[in-house]
Amino acid sequence: MFAVIKTGGKQYRVHSGDVLRVEKLAADAGEKVQFNEVLMVGATVGTPLVEGAAVQAEVIDQIKGEKLIHFVKRRRKHSSQRKKGHRQQLTVVRIIDILEKDADKTGVKAAVGAGSVSAAAVAAAGPAAKKAAPKKAEAKAEAPKKAAAKKTEAAKKAASGKASAKAAGDDLKKLSGVGPALEKKLHEAGITTFAQIAAWTEDDVAAMDEKLSFKGRIEREGWIEQARKLAAEKE
Repeated sequence: MFAVIKTGGKQYRVHSGDVLRVEKLAADAGEKVQFNEVLMVGATVGTPLVEGAAVQAEVIDQIKGEKLIHFVKRRRKHSSQRKKGHRQQLTVVRIIDILEKDADKTGVKAAVGAGSVSAAAVAAAGPAAKKAAPKKAEAKAEAPKKAAAKKTEAAKKAASGKASAKAAGDDLKKLSGVGPALEKKLHEAGITTFAQIAAWTEDDVAAMDEKLSFKGRIEREGWIEQARKLAAEKE
């Protein structure tokens, strides 16, 4: 008999005795766990899960998968590149038994991904977990409200910052190719005076090109030289 289980966002077709690697489970080597999300057992197909079915397994080891390299390179005059390595944490399990019914009566620990609790895991973990679930739901519901409050506060600070910058700064629209929209972008980046632009280094120019997608405009338009002249006239 075979079964199809779901764990860690993936599906696995398993037989009794199979050894497989799954996304990390919250269990130690030697522990017995039970996969309660069973999509299919033999010829029985779930809707989406097969009621009362489960797959039991023994945890053999906690390991790390092969190293994956993520490399990004941006081809520009002042190019940048980034390289990161990652090894996914995995759990090696051996399938012990496939249960077609009465899985909720076994008392075996549910196979739960490390750092997450699914609805099936809460149901299998007993009364204590069921009590904890509503608290987590409440916290999750409060999160959008807190985020909205933070966003509003940040918007107020940004607005006050823009107002003060506009009052104290220079008229950046005097630079070649700079209109109201581009001036707004510069203000948002903290650039409000000709003196700031006149002091830019090559690294500053590259960073601003990257940040505001200027694509070489600063050098083409000669902003630094113009800013020096305008700053001198102001003095």
